Amino acid sequence: MLFWRNILFIGINKNKNSINWNIYYIRKVEIIELLTGRIYIVDILPLEKSDYKSLTKSRYFFNWKEELEFELYKLTIKGHQDILGLISFEKYPEEWRIHVRLLTVSIENKGLNKMYDKIAGNLIAFVSKIAVKEYGELACISLRPKSTLAEYYIHKYNMRLTGATLSLEVPEIISLINKYDGNEQGK
Repeated sequence: MLFWRNILFIGINKNKNSINWNIYYIRKVEIIELLTGRIYIVDILPLEKSDYKSLTKSRYFFNWKEELEFELYKLTIKGHQDILGLISFEKYPEEWRIHVRLLTVSIENKGLNKMYDKIAGNLIAFVSKIAVKEYGELACISLRPKSTLAEYYIHKYNMRLTGATLSLEVPEIISLINKYDGNEQGK
């Protein structure tokens, strides 16, 4: 699988009771400015406390302060502070699953007239990488979209309807990672 070319194994941490692999991703994550076709390298980083003052509900659609107890990440163009997308997720190790609680792009990146493409896909792929790192071939990610977005996620990200949620498992999760890591056309 192409995905495995995108991982560099750095080393092993040995504890009394376990061995942990340190895995680092070496591919650059990119978004596309739709007006010009210009490609920008982006960072996906943990949300910082200082970021909350700029996270208005009118621009990011949710009250992100309600997600403080969960893992929160932001997507920005490398070297810039403006947050283009956000994701909140929760791990369920007993189910080998990561559940995406909230996912959004900034208002100017939503819909047909958006400025940049691949923001949400890169955030979903990021969580998928974490799931594969933690759960290997049993990795799964899930989310519960608004009803109006369910068909979009099924078509765009190849998600499957699983009860009230949508999910991705191996091998589809690997295909999504490859798509957004530049091995396939990620539009």
